Amino acid sequence: MSSRSAPDRLLAVLAAFDHTHPALCLTDISRRAGLTLTTAHRLVAALTDWGALERDDAGLYHVGLRLWEIAALAPRGLALRQAALPYLEDLYEATHENVQLAVRDGAEVVYTEWISGRSAVGVHIRVGARWPLHVTGVGLVLLAHGGTEFQEEYCAGPLTSFTAHTITRPGRLRRILAEVRRTGVAVSSRQVTEDALSVAAPVRGPGGAVVAAVSVVVPYADAQVPVLIPAVRVAARGISRALGWRPDRSQE
Repeated sequence: MSSRSAPDRLLAVLAAFDHTHPALCLTDISRRAGLTLTTAHRLVAALTDWGALERDDAGLYHVGLRLWEIAALAPRGLALRQAALPYLEDLYEATHENVQLAVRDGAEVVYTEWISGRSAVGVHIRVGARWPLHVTGVGLVLLAHGGTEFQEEYCAGPLTSFTAHTITRPGRLRRILAEVRRTGVAVSSRQVTEDALSVAAPVRGPGGAVVAAVSVVVPYADAQVPVLIPAVRVAARGISRALGWRPDRSQE
């Protein structure tokens, strides 16, 4: 532990918190961060004074508002959400199904917005949740536009399986990614749970690069993919335009 730098120890304290552990006592922080109790106490005190952590009446620590304020400055965070929200709401009104917006972080997809629909499908998503790229519609879109070298590295790695329908063969994944690039849409069927299907499309930034993905998640049994595809595409193009993207004539 002594070989870890001060920034590493500080970040370890913050990394102790996640969706499964949103509130921790000092002992739990020490254990999860791999720090002595004395070191954890000192770092937690500093983070609390600064506002990165908050302590409740029960003595448990939570992530503080100061971090939220800083995170709001991220162009792929609150700024993206604000530009996208009107189009996500339109997509929800058109489908009344679960609508989501996501970005890529390494080999994972991170959800930045989620509007819950009437369908009780088995995929339980919340803002900040993460999934492997190959198992969701938004993930397939982001992987398909992640660059050849990154795709090859991802396909060569272990492809985690969640159901009998999860893509686990590199060759099949490569073919699907090529199809996503060709059609401009991804369909992920029953990859995480047996009852859910998602349709996703890319969101482009001012220069045309794919910066996010939008999708709708519906029950597999009732999915009308040909109807959902144009609705998702319209939402994705609307968000892209709001971000400053202007298609050339071939993309109109």
